[in-house]
Amino acid sequence: MPVTDQIDNTTLSTELWPGVAAQESAGISSIIRAKAPVRVSFAGGGTDFPHWYREHRGGVLSTTINHYARVTLYPRQDQAVRIRSVDLGYMTNFNLGDEPPFDGVLDLAKAAIRRLGCRRGMDLDIRSDAPPGSGLGGSSALVASVIAAVAAYENKALSPYELAEMNFIVERQDLKIAGGMQDQYATTFGGFNVIEFFNDRVLVNPLRVDPATLNDLEAHLLLCSTGSVRLHHELIDKQIRRYEEDRINAVEYMQRIYDLVFEMKEALLKGRLDCFGALLHEGFINKKRMNPGVTEGTNADLLYEEALRHGAIGGKLMGAGGGGYLLIYCETHRQHDVRKAVEAAGGRFIGFSIEPSGVQVWRTRCR
Repeated sequence: MPVTDQIDNTTLSTELWPGVAAQESAGISSIIRAKAPVRVSFAGGGTDFPHWYREHRGGVLSTTINHYARVTLYPRQDQAVRIRSVDLGYMTNFNLGDEPPFDGVLDLAKAAIRRLGCRRGMDLDIRSDAPPGSGLGGSSALVASVIAAVAAYENKALSPYELAEMNFIVERQDLKIAGGMQDQYATTFGGFNVIEFFNDRVLVNPLRVDPATLNDLEAHLLLCSTGSVRLHHELIDKQIRRYEEDRINAVEYMQRIYDLVFEMKEALLKGRLDCFGALLHEGFINKKRMNPGVTEGTNADLLYEEALRHGAIGGKLMGAGGGGYLLIYCETHRQHDVRKAVEAAGGRFIGFSIEPSGVQVWRTRCR
């Protein structure tokens, strides 16, 4: 696990919940809410896995969007913990003195609470705008929200890097969920970033993109559900095996995926958005060369081909693949035709905008 590194140019405060300590010391017992945004990743996916960044540099280009995982924490006076998923209808209970039952029901929240070493009971309501398996990093957004809320409850101040690292530990080490490192840092810091992964550290580099360019990029991007969701654990295992068995070709594809991070960054900073869209397409092609199973058995290829045939310039499947959401770059005057064709093939579009903030936490007396 890399040791995270602080940088000076982050736009986030090193204390994510100012004023909480003062309210705690005054004996004010209030409800705590937190939310963390999901992300769309444009380039570099797969280079944030240990098998790659331990030998090579890894990097991703991503931004958070205005879809969130949300948590509300109600204080209790005992040692009981009750967690409820408002949107999925699940509920689980345990006592802080006991080991939580990791049985597939709200395990992410249970593991985060255990990792923080909580001393007081709580009722925790959670909900997410991103359905499971969406490829938008919803799991990491949920864990970030839980960590932020519970840390505030326990009066533990965490820097953004510390929160992201704890998020990674909860998902990848405590629960042994396969995956990379990008989602935990993206949801914590928020905004447009190049996130770099080294063997011994992670660096989050915020991009100062012209606001007009960001608005124009939003106007050119479409986000579409493929209509299928599939657990991607087996896809990650296949990708790692392919890397080990065909290292020469795999390194070539992965290196190109990494290089595209910085080419797309330059295109974005210079406002060359059509170039950005074309590079998005190249990245998707290389991802499928690296792991042909990314879209196997899903509707993603059909939807993407329809989008290209009707005028889209580029796009990619979010996450590790196997379903979820398809991001499409398209000139605005072609979007009507693209949407019509993709919807006829089974796609469903959702609206979104770029979210500049990462995880947020606050207190309230409103139930």
